[in-house]
Amino acid sequence: MEIVIPGAASLGLFIVAALVLLVTPGPAVLYIVARSIEQGRLAGFVSDLGIHSATLVHVLAASLGLSALLASSALAFSIVKYAGAAYLIWIGLKKIFGRVEPLDLDAETPRADYGRLFREGFVVNLLNPKTALFFLAFLPQFVDVGRGHVAMQIAFLGLLFTLLGFISDGCYALAASAAGGWLKRSKAYLNVERYVSGVVFIGLGVTAAFAGNHRK
Repeated sequence: MEIVIPGAASLGLFIVAALVLLVTPGPAVLYIVARSIEQGRLAGFVSDLGIHSATLVHVLAASLGLSALLASSALAFSIVKYAGAAYLIWIGLKKIFGRVEPLDLDAETPRADYGRLFREGFVVNLLNPKTALFFLAFLPQFVDVGRGHVAMQIAFLGLLFTLLGFISDGCYALAASAAGGWLKRSKAYLNVERYVSGVVFIGLGVTAAFAGNHRK
């Protein structure tokens, strides 16, 4: 089977445009940053892996034309949109109203449940309808119809975007975890962290429900 990808000019433009979009923080980036600060570098990377595993689902859907179905169905869009928003708000509320552990600055950070972090990251991005709509609106702009095999070209661009996203979000996780070590030594930070994190997640949920942009 012949492998068909966009031409060099289209591919170069796509990489530049993708990098510009990926370095602009959106819900996925802020989720990774929050996990990296709270539980360390590896937790951030696992969340990154979960998020971009879900991105692969959106890539598959886009290549098969399912994103077009989602965009054309107001009911399907609303269900996914508000389910994702509700999930983010639930994480925030759990953070704010969950049981508070006694502060012990000398204790080691509790071991993260990496399976749970992967699943949460996966769900956060899977239930983000803007990701599906982004692929629907963005990827076709760089497809060379004259080369044929449009679905294959879309799949290739989507996989490339996923790889770039995994790398860029990994850099965010690395930077956030480095800052997190200093923040966790601050007693003031420890006292307000759960409220700040909770408000961030609730804000992300509200943004996912009402914002109209296509940021990742």
